[in-house]
Amino acid sequence: MSNQALDLALKEKQEADQNILIPYIMAGDGGLDILEDRLNFLQECGAAAVELGIPFSDPVADGPTIQDAGNRALENGTTLTSVLETLQRFRERRSIPVILMTYLNPIYAYGVENFAKDCVSAGVNGVIIPDLPLEEEAIIIDYLKKHSISCIRLAAMTSPPERIEKITQRTEGFLYAVSVTGTTGARTTHDSKVKTYLQKLKKSTESPVLAGFGVSSSEKAHELAAACDGVVIGSKIVDLFNQGKSDEIRELLLESR
Repeated sequence: MSNQALDLALKEKQEADQNILIPYIMAGDGGLDILEDRLNFLQECGAAAVELGIPFSDPVADGPTIQDAGNRALENGTTLTSVLETLQRFRERRSIPVILMTYLNPIYAYGVENFAKDCVSAGVNGVIIPDLPLEEEAIIIDYLKKHSISCIRLAAMTSPPERIEKITQRTEGFLYAVSVTGTTGARTTHDSKVKTYLQKLKKSTESPVLAGFGVSSSEKAHELAAACDGVVIGSKIVDLFNQGKSDEIRELLLESR
């Protein structure tokens, strides 16, 4: 079962003929007391939803910028518990959907059922778990479905066609198309096969397809979104927030629509 608020937010952008933009930020980078302001700011800049990273000591999918942000958040004492508690405190004042990006280990340590229940209390709309393979989803998926939390799947260019088919059939909210081979991070170029890959994904699912990993400029956002429905922008947003360059974030998001 997919999360209605997230689905509606994505559909609204599509119906307005805009690219779906989902910025990524690291929870606790700069402190959790600024989280509400950052979410509101990103919504004002045109974000359809926000992907909120949970800091983790062994982030296999993250490049240097996001790893550094995670380390800063961990030094601030940020935990999965403190993030969910913070989100719960202002959930009634928040209208932008939030998608947690976390690895399986923190969820497992938290307790899978408790995690799903507390996500509901915190107003979390979806989760992305990059180290959870399809074959192991049974340990968490029923709890997410029970609480109507969308499980957003990632599709990689290196995946064989039969696996891509399973991923596209199961994804909820949107399909996260990993547009590079490797970890996250700002890039100036993408593989020439990316466009074909995104177009194939678009034909294979009714869910919106968003390209992520390596989106560093509005030009790159438009180039990728031309073959799908929008983009996830991570490292660039994290870097600009860390440098206190909110105006550049606003400009990047507004020009990427």
